Amino acid sequence: MSTTQVVNGDDTTRETAQPAVAQGSMKYVIILALSAGMAGLLYGYDAVSISGAIGFLQELYDLTPAHEGLIVSSIFIGGVVGVGVSGFLSDRIGRRKVMMFGALFFFIAGLFAAFTQSPEQLIAARIIGGLGIGLSSSISITYVTECAPAKWRGTLSSMYQFLCIIGIFLTNIINFGIAQSGSHEWGVSTGWRWVLGIGAAPALVLFVFMLFAPESPRFLMQSGKEQQGFKILERINGTAGAREEAKAIEASIKLDQSGSFAELFGPGLRKALLVGIFLAVFNQAVGQNTISFYGPTIFRNAGFGGNSEFLASTMVGGVELVFTVVGMVLIDRAGRKPLMLWGTALMAVFAVAMALTFMFNAPGVLVVVFACGFIAAFAFSMGPVTWVMIPELFPTHLRGRASGLCGVFIWGTAWLIGQFTPMMFASWGGQGMFLFFAVLDIIGFLGVRFLVPETKGKRLEEIEAFFRPTK
Repeated sequence: MSTTQVVNGDDTTRETAQPAVAQGSMKYVIILALSAGMAGLLYGYDAVSISGAIGFLQELYDLTPAHEGLIVSSIFIGGVVGVGVSGFLSDRIGRRKVMMFGALFFFIAGLFAAFTQSPEQLIAARIIGGLGIGLSSSISITYVTECAPAKWRGTLSSMYQFLCIIGIFLTNIINFGIAQSGSHEWGVSTGWRWVLGIGAAPALVLFVFMLFAPESPRFLMQSGKEQQGFKILERINGTAGAREEAKAIEASIKLDQSGSFAELFGPGLRKALLVGIFLAVFNQAVGQNTISFYGPTIFRNAGFGGNSEFLASTMVGGVELVFTVVGMVLIDRAGRKPLMLWGTALMAVFAVAMALTFMFNAPGVLVVVFACGFIAAFAFSMGPVTWVMIPELFPTHLRGRASGLCGVFIWGTAWLIGQFTPMMFASWGGQGMFLFFAVLDIIGFLGVRFLVPETKGKRLEEIEAFFRPTK
């Protein structure tokens, strides 16, 4: 049995005679998952970095709630475009190259944002950054999904969300550190530039990681490069496992060749698309990004001050990191569906509790405690599970484009949250806003209960067969 070495990240192969590989390398799979998962770190950093800058920007430019929301949410305008085309691009040029383009766009945007001189320039920079994250976000999950063994696919695909939460946690620390580094006046004039400009660093790391990573084996086989795809499968699963996986992929590809993108809207896969869109919308509609985007503002209104609002956000980010690990441990044991049911139910409870603290003007520490519970419930459920399940639902030849289409709904809903949270908070107060999200959490629970199937432990081709109509 021959093996393939990937040289400098491209598809060049070097054939040498080698004996059969008894078992795959888990270390290799983890490296691949970490490499692609850096797109999550990128998203996590930018999702929260603006929370450390928006207070200073509001004072610098005297922003209205609507204008404040536009600066925060403008990244999702670019994100909708990026994620919308990412699937089509990835099915033409490959998963890896799309992620590299995404990293390059965000690197440029991070530096641009740090040197802007007006709200309009900052909005333009964030739209470019959103284009980069949109290109890389859903495709990174598709990449890991197509590389990971079925037994560990949920855990490994959760690497995106795990690194996203690490990005959020580190960003909260950076926000707090920068706020403490100078006077308030320095923060208004200069500090926020450091907050936004540092985002270029994780973009550079993602680009370098993917420069040396191989292409997805499923994409290679779909593109007629069966030998190269098999060699990567062999390194992941061992020779025997690679043969079994390759047969399943080849059979799926033959079946897929008779289909088209329009097949997504036909019997069978239409249901898969509906499930994917539901998961995409409620990944954001459950309300966690209200705290991620505007945590310091919310805590400031609950009585925190003197930069303690940034410390409170850091505590919430730390809780989110811990419970993301809990979700990664449980996703291939407890299953996708039970985690989402428990998570949405608990989020509804904590959202009501937060509404009551604002309604009765309770001590600010209770707001932080309930915010931690709310974020913890998201972190082990809708956070990682959504990103894992969406690529699992679709056949090989449609996976990139279908994941991109679902990503449009993730980013579109995130734009709504980012844009309208300041307006909801100004009009309804904390009590009205969190009661609104409690209702959405209950709708999310019901949708998971009656719409979403369980995909734990199933090969991608088995999930595909579940949705295909019988002939």
